[in-house]
Amino acid sequence: MKASDVFIKALENEGVEYIFGIPGEENLDMLESIRKSQKIKLIITRHEQGAGFMAATYGRLTGKAGVCMSTLGPGATNLVTAAAYAQLGGMPIVMITGQKPIKQSKQGYFQILDIVEMMKPLTKFSKQIVNGNMITSLIRNAFKTAESERPGAVHLELPEDIAAETVDRPLFFTRETVRRSTAEEKAIDQAVHLIEKAKSPLILVGAGANRKRTKNMLSQFIKKTSIPYFNTQMGKGSVSGQLDKYIGTAALSENDFIHTAIQQADLIINIGHDVIEKPPFFMTPEGAEVIHLNFFPADIDNVYFPQLEVVGDIGNAVWNIMEKITPQTSWDFSMFHDIQKILRKDIDEKSNDPDFPVIPQRFVADTRKAMPKDSIVCLDNGLYKLWYARNYTCYEQNSLLLDNALATMGAGLPSAIAAKIVHPDKPVIAICGDGGFMMNSQEIETAIRLNIDITVIILNNNAYGMIQWKQGNMGFDNFGLEYLNPDFVKYAESYGAKGHDIKKTEDFLPTLQKCISTPGVHIIHLPIQYRDEIKHINSL
Repeated sequence: MKASDVFIKALENEGVEYIFGIPGEENLDMLESIRKSQKIKLIITRHEQGAGFMAATYGRLTGKAGVCMSTLGPGATNLVTAAAYAQLGGMPIVMITGQKPIKQSKQGYFQILDIVEMMKPLTKFSKQIVNGNMITSLIRNAFKTAESERPGAVHLELPEDIAAETVDRPLFFTRETVRRSTAEEKAIDQAVHLIEKAKSPLILVGAGANRKRTKNMLSQFIKKTSIPYFNTQMGKGSVSGQLDKYIGTAALSENDFIHTAIQQADLIINIGHDVIEKPPFFMTPEGAEVIHLNFFPADIDNVYFPQLEVVGDIGNAVWNIMEKITPQTSWDFSMFHDIQKILRKDIDEKSNDPDFPVIPQRFVADTRKAMPKDSIVCLDNGLYKLWYARNYTCYEQNSLLLDNALATMGAGLPSAIAAKIVHPDKPVIAICGDGGFMMNSQEIETAIRLNIDITVIILNNNAYGMIQWKQGNMGFDNFGLEYLNPDFVKYAESYGAKGHDIKKTEDFLPTLQKCISTPGVHIIHLPIQYRDEIKHINSL
């Protein structure tokens, strides 16, 4: 069997449904093998970065590694940002790149870079395949590594001459389920003791709780104990049906109302927090005690030194604590509830503001009104992300896809395409700043070619708004962050998408409702203003 056929059969054996990417000359054997596959669909993108973002989002939503491919040299270097996006975001992805023949090449060093070494700092492992007989074991290990805790990126390089080799009697390995270890019973008992003796315990839900299917157990734990909870940005949606006990999201670094609640706790049950995100609190010797409940031990430093570590499968640990714990009448949550009311009042205060260009509070509120509870909102990266993290209510896991790890621009539209591929029956929208949208706007054509139904909202302020905010906070003059944009409606129409230009704030909600109920790719251009809202955030 030709080695490239073995490669694709091994991917089929892993349950791969899609390969996102742009093939090159060095991938032609593999391309032919994909063509013959009855199980894998090749999705050609317009840039390798978009392919990587799509594969990472597939991994984020399914828990199975997404797969992307590129040629050597410039194609492979274009995957670097996507590799970092997946690695920092805890999204399983397997990247496949081509290479010139390694046994004998007549092209010298043309296009040749050491891609394997380039990828090593950005991945869980990176390896060149030097023998066709190694393919099946390397692919099994690649998927196992990408999907195991902590999930992330893996890179395999398949040289042109290896892909054309003949492999005799290839051995395909069973895709086994590796059970995660459970937390030690003594640690569970200690956690129960610390929680029961606390006066005002508070739960923090992080990205790790959102990554695995812990939602039901975590929701039942909160229902039984009535302990209030808050989440990091990437932990949003991890709990269902307990909104009366939900305080909010740690969207800002400090001084928001949520930080006042954190300061009132004498015990923080830290469930699945990923240190990649900005810390939602700093520990002090005289401050609250902390229980670290996660798949892996804590990294100790002078601002995080938990008194107890419960290490193992998060869902199993939460369930075991819930089974043993007795809710205490001495627990006092009154101050948390007071802060919850103040924060919700602050969030609601400008949710109906008629100003135009639209302000972020109104925009977020109208988006929530338009979108069904099981819909998926994919954010690019920009200043608006703070208001989505802070103000947008999530009812389902991974219903708000934001990147608070690498925090890269350009991922919003590709992520929405992948989300719609994974969940074709759910409404999916992408929300992008004008700067982020233009970084991968060419993927509009990919969406149209795939005949998928998505809506892209472009928030336009003709500037890199997040950096302008930081620039102003540092006392610097506004400089170097403004630009001109195309006519976004005409731009959308040039691809065959439907463009919508919002001229009044009250037109946005009915336009969005119409777009998500009408087939096709829709682009909504919405001017936005931040100035007064930035002043409000800065005053907290």
